[in-house]
Amino acid sequence: MISMRSTSPATALCASSDATDLAQQNALLREQLALQAETIAKLEHQLDWFKKQLFGLKSEKQVFDLPQQASLLQSEQAMRPDTSVDEPKRTIQAYQRGTGKKQRDDDCLNDTGLRFSADVPVEVIEQQPPELSGPDADLYDIIAIKTTYRLAQRASSYVVLKFERPVIRRKGCNPKLITTPAPLNVLDNSLADVSLLAGVLVDKFQFHLPLYRQHQRLMQAGITVSRSTLTNLVKRSIDLLKPIVDAQTDNVLRSRVLAMDETPIKAGHQGRTGSQKGKMKSGWFWPLYGDADEVVFTYASSRGRLHIETVLKDQFNGTLLSDGYSAYARYVETQQGVTHAQCWVHARRYFIDAQKAHPERATDALQQIAQIYRNEEVIQTQGLTDEKKRQYRLDHSKPVVDHFFTWCEEQLDNPQLVPSDPLTKALNYVLGRTASLKVFLKDPQVQPDTNHLERALRPIPMGRKNWMFCWTELGAEHLGLIQSLISTCKLHEVNPYTYLVDVLQRIGRHPAKDVVDLTPRVWKTRFADAPLRALIDPRHPYRQNTATEVYAHAH
Repeated sequence: MISMRSTSPATALCASSDATDLAQQNALLREQLALQAETIAKLEHQLDWFKKQLFGLKSEKQVFDLPQQASLLQSEQAMRPDTSVDEPKRTIQAYQRGTGKKQRDDDCLNDTGLRFSADVPVEVIEQQPPELSGPDADLYDIIAIKTTYRLAQRASSYVVLKFERPVIRRKGCNPKLITTPAPLNVLDNSLADVSLLAGVLVDKFQFHLPLYRQHQRLMQAGITVSRSTLTNLVKRSIDLLKPIVDAQTDNVLRSRVLAMDETPIKAGHQGRTGSQKGKMKSGWFWPLYGDADEVVFTYASSRGRLHIETVLKDQFNGTLLSDGYSAYARYVETQQGVTHAQCWVHARRYFIDAQKAHPERATDALQQIAQIYRNEEVIQTQGLTDEKKRQYRLDHSKPVVDHFFTWCEEQLDNPQLVPSDPLTKALNYVLGRTASLKVFLKDPQVQPDTNHLERALRPIPMGRKNWMFCWTELGAEHLGLIQSLISTCKLHEVNPYTYLVDVLQRIGRHPAKDVVDLTPRVWKTRFADAPLRALIDPRHPYRQNTATEVYAHAH
């Protein structure tokens, strides 16, 4: 017989308690593992981002930005876009047998391949062959002149202008002495010619050459000028240009579509003593881009909404185009007559960040956004404007946009997506900005992104890599003023040096009520054909009417 032992209630209760404890511990460990896995995934995503910033490509172009995503099994020929239709062909000259060289294009200036514009000074060097100077010179005839070119560089381009002004008096009359007046100068009692002022500004703010390097270059050229003098010259010059920037700002604020962004900069000291000694404050440039291709850089010590309200000053009524920074949305909510449009490129970047974790779904989203830009390319190619542009967007881009947002809602319903997942962040970003991302469909003047503004503000991050910071906040404001003019000059294909040389001389005599004429946009139509020149310029009237050069001598 098999004896049956009954389990006591106390033993059964103890076993049940142990099983409950183990289940709770198991659930706790599972929760900890899930949390650790989520943390590891987040840290790996951050590490990938830092690696991309340090070692990766800066371009956001995707290899699958094609009308249809190609399969890996397709041939390379099938993946190539068809360029045989409606594409202008360029004739490539063939290889010339026997010369060992490829024939050059017709627009090549000479056999050395050097191309330059008519504004570049050319110094002619005449070479005399020894045969034409000897006793047998009469035996030779010059048949032709062989011309070649070389690009040369002077060690320094600085010149000291020495003005010799006669002091005269009239004979047999009042012996009063008459001194010949000196040519007008931009800055009173200053050693700097307008050519130096414009050159220093262009070197520093267009080519990002800090003043201390320009000071070193002056020293190498044998000229002793203190760095504080250069700083003072820059400050005084920019102060003269401030009314022009103010006039340009007023015109930008009258735009129907205004693009706005922000970029950081270090400006000013946090403290002179204690733990803050030597540390720089964080400031922000807020560039504005108007309808007339004018850009203005405004400076603020913070990134808050208050600066947006201060700059726009209830003067702007139209569509504000920006990235996804929430301060713009909060500002628009408090304003009547202002519509908020947001950038598709910033939305696209979130899906690029999610590609590693979700390659198929992120690629699908990027392909849908790419179709929007293919439509924009067609609009640009066909030259569609106004109502035709609006109708093309409604017919071709609106179905793509509607399908994209529907697709995003479906993806967000996936229970496997956690809040910290990069794809979840991308989906929440676009779904939270649906109305703002659709504005460009109904307004043909609104662009789908802020790329034009980001290209215009590029000099600021480029400058940060060279001069690194602004010593004072006033210096940051001056940087914004001069960069507003130089960047706008480049947008309108105006030479910043020629513009500054003219405007610095013209602003003292130009009517204050017509200061808008001196903004680069209007200056190009009014004064660009006959700008004021510096004395050192060979095209200056003084140089053309004087037989002798007023060149510098050291002593």
